[in-house]
Amino acid sequence: MAFDAGMLACTLSEIRRSAQGARIEKVYQPERDEIVLQIRSFEGGRRLMINAGSGNPRIGFTETQKENPQNPPMFCMLLRKYLQGAKLVEIRQASFDRVAFLGFDTRDEMGFDCRRYLIAELMGKYSNLIFADGEKKIITALRTTDFSLDSVRQLLPGMTYTLPPTQDKENPLTVTREQFRARYAAWQSERGCDKFIVNSFAGMAPVVAREITFRATGHTDTPLKYCFEEDIWREFSAVVDRIRAESFQPCLILEGERGVEYSFLPLTQYGDLECRAFSSAGKLFDAYFDARDRAQRVHQRASDILRLLTNAEARIRRKLELQRGELKDCEQGAEYKKFGDLITANIYRLSRGDREAVFDDYEDLREDGSFGQVRVELDTRLTPAANAQRYYKKYNKAKTARVELTRQITLGEEELSYLASVLESLGRAESPSDLLEIRDELYRSGYASRMRSYTVHKSHKPTVLQFLTPDGMRVLCGKNNVQNEYITHRLAEKNDYWFHAKQVPGSHVLLVTEGREPTDLDFTTAAEIAAYYSKAEGDNVAVDYTLAKHVKKPAGGKPGFVIYHTNWTAYVTPNGDTIAALRQN
Repeated sequence: MAFDAGMLACTLSEIRRSAQGARIEKVYQPERDEIVLQIRSFEGGRRLMINAGSGNPRIGFTETQKENPQNPPMFCMLLRKYLQGAKLVEIRQASFDRVAFLGFDTRDEMGFDCRRYLIAELMGKYSNLIFADGEKKIITALRTTDFSLDSVRQLLPGMTYTLPPTQDKENPLTVTREQFRARYAAWQSERGCDKFIVNSFAGMAPVVAREITFRATGHTDTPLKYCFEEDIWREFSAVVDRIRAESFQPCLILEGERGVEYSFLPLTQYGDLECRAFSSAGKLFDAYFDARDRAQRVHQRASDILRLLTNAEARIRRKLELQRGELKDCEQGAEYKKFGDLITANIYRLSRGDREAVFDDYEDLREDGSFGQVRVELDTRLTPAANAQRYYKKYNKAKTARVELTRQITLGEEELSYLASVLESLGRAESPSDLLEIRDELYRSGYASRMRSYTVHKSHKPTVLQFLTPDGMRVLCGKNNVQNEYITHRLAEKNDYWFHAKQVPGSHVLLVTEGREPTDLDFTTAAEIAAYYSKAEGDNVAVDYTLAKHVKKPAGGKPGFVIYHTNWTAYVTPNGDTIAALRQN
């Protein structure tokens, strides 16, 4: 996946159509390397997002709402100072490179009209966001670079902005037939045609080069020596003409529900995989990046929680393995009692100093009427009676250990199940407040000693997910155990219906009836939400549901743990897109 120059041209075309002349109402910085401009034009309010992260750099409109930090970073504060109330008047791409210039008409400190530029360099790990004045003099940058980091180009306040160094590649928008032929003739014919396109022409992503090769030859990896120059030029020109004419068709290749690749033109190289078209690049990015960005944010912000849970899980598994081994040894308890009984029954035959004794095993009667033999080891320091007592003590110890080990193993398995539920809720976390609730939950569940840098926060009202069924009934869904308990034990009325995926970690889901009788579609929708927000996978997921009044929390139970005895079970196949469309917050 690559945000190439063609994709940038696609998004800038969309921004020009919708936001040329728009006013900047607010500036947000929800992530360290992401800026969101709240703009208002004749089409209404839009959110323009610029991500300058090394993983998924991009620019485009977004409908995704992210939680903003309580204290905005300095970069965000400076943009607010200069850009709030400004008008977006210039939107252009630097040549055919991954550099976008957004020009704003605003006023300076003295009240005179001036222009400011927000320059987005969307180049993978070299991505950056620079704020400059009308003369391209740098005011600030998201990442400044000096001579110690880059001897060719420095990005420091007060310096004049210069474009990144150009590579020895042709601009595909201006290349002529003769230049193309010269590049073609000079290329190593043994290498693939897609490599020729990527290495000869600027701004071409590998997926676009493979698409050109596929359309020209029927394969994506055809060596150049087996290609006809006229065919490659024809398909290459068709893609370039599409970019010049701004005739973009954003599409996403899906393997099941997982995004595989995206581009500004339809991709035909993926055969049977679904090629889903989008009306705008912004909607494509929301569909492709939302889940990935959320997982990445959680991994970054919750690394301490992940480490705590992983270590705790490994520790409990090791402990359980030892306890199961000890429990297996306890099975010899009956044998110890048997040895004690045999010594007692034959005590007249024994004397102090005997090392072992052989007795008839009255439990092993053979076909000829004789008994099997049992060899019993004796302690030479003890009397026969003391040896018998020694085996009886071993028997009693094994009996007590079996009871205690069984209890400890049950507790360990419950702890593992609880940790699995926390890990599952960690994957559903969407905001810093969700992570804070998980930290609070772990702290109150006995993990305080392993959270040394944690400070207790004042309890707050959890924000749960809300959905609206097609028939108009509210559905509440918890993202972690704190929210699950809040829904089940605080918000639920006795005639509301409670849902949970069967025998797997997942969210508590509540169908709020408000005195009405739910329809079959209401029940199905709530069950699908419960299945989707759980660890269950595949089709026909089993979901238990019952009236909320039948759901109880056992005394001393872990957060989110409940019991119920009267229930029904539904089998549903959740669809992520359908559920996302029903979400209200």
